[in-house]
Amino acid sequence: MVREQYIKTTPGTNLERPETRYIYNVGIYGWRKRCLYLFVLLLIIVLIVNFALMIWILKVMWFSPIGMGYLYVESEGVRLEGESEFLYPLYAKEVHSRKDSSLLLQSTHNVTLNARNSDGNVTGRLSVGPDMVEVHGQQFQINSMNFDGKTLFMVNEHEVAIGTDKLRVTGPEGALCEHSVETPLVIAEDFNKELRKTVLNLGKMEQMMQ
Repeated sequence: MVREQYIKTTPGTNLERPETRYIYNVGIYGWRKRCLYLFVLLLIIVLIVNFALMIWILKVMWFSPIGMGYLYVESEGVRLEGESEFLYPLYAKEVHSRKDSSLLLQSTHNVTLNARNSDGNVTGRLSVGPDMVEVHGQQFQINSMNFDGKTLFMVNEHEVAIGTDKLRVTGPEGALCEHSVETPLVIAEDFNKELRKTVLNLGKMEQMMQ
């Protein structure tokens, strides 16, 4: 609204007539004011809904200052308790079980462990399937848990080495060797008769070969 202000003077006075001044009342009125209030109300409703959803997600996912659910973040790494299912590959430097329980890995098909080099190529693989255990690598070796760390069994492309003090064959059919066998001593425990038969058979085979 515009309002004009005038000042009347009497004749013969030297008062100057002031200039006309316009006064504007600044503000939002009518439908603009209603739309603004409606927008502020909708914004408050959206903020309340978002806050409620955030509280619900935190409660459902068990978020806490130390982790999420059974997953705890510690200074030494990440600790996971209970049974867990991984739908995608898991990359970790070390995997440990709890001190009072063992580490259990289950799969409906197989469990495969791959070792890779810096280029990402697979250098070793251990696959445990329903029918067999398969190992891919340049060498397979089993060492003793004693302080000396003696090699008990070693296999590579060229040889098979058994480092135990005694090798015992307990199968009913014995041991079948398709090629030559070199050993300084053969001992039978309480099976002297069977050992004699074996020695006789070996002697006959040597005679036939000559």
